[in-house]
Amino acid sequence: MRNILVPVDGSDSSVRAVKAAIQAMADLKDCKLHVITVHPPIVSGNVTRFFSAEAINDYYQDEGRNALLPAKTVLDEAGVSYQDSVQVGPVAITIAKYAKDHGCDLIIMGTRGLGSVTGMVLGSIATKVLSLVDIPVTLIK
Repeated sequence: MRNILVPVDGSDSSVRAVKAAIQAMADLKDCKLHVITVHPPIVSGNVTRFFSAEAINDYYQDEGRNALLPAKTVLDEAGVSYQDSVQVGPVAITIAKYAKDHGCDLIIMGTRGLGSVTGMVLGSIATKVLSLVDIPVTLIK
């Protein structure tokens, strides 16, 4: 069985990656789909002074569910089974670690997410993931 990982952030680009993964699953057969979103950790000491660890974790989970929603909608409408997860950490490193820990054979991801920098040919997260993994990465424009 092949494992396909699709990191999403709620952007149009990540929804297109989900659609590409659905097509890949139809072509490859016998695949397991992992859909994750990664939230960068809050690094400000002031936040942790004023909010409990539970409140911060709830924030991560809420934001993660919001980021997963467009992808889950597409997958549910297509009748595709998947495993979803909200992760917290440095985004590209966390994607690479998840892929390794779950035996993923392929990553399908968008070239641009919801980051604040626009106009780049290839998103910085996609570039970092490419440098961190030794499995195929399909980038969807």
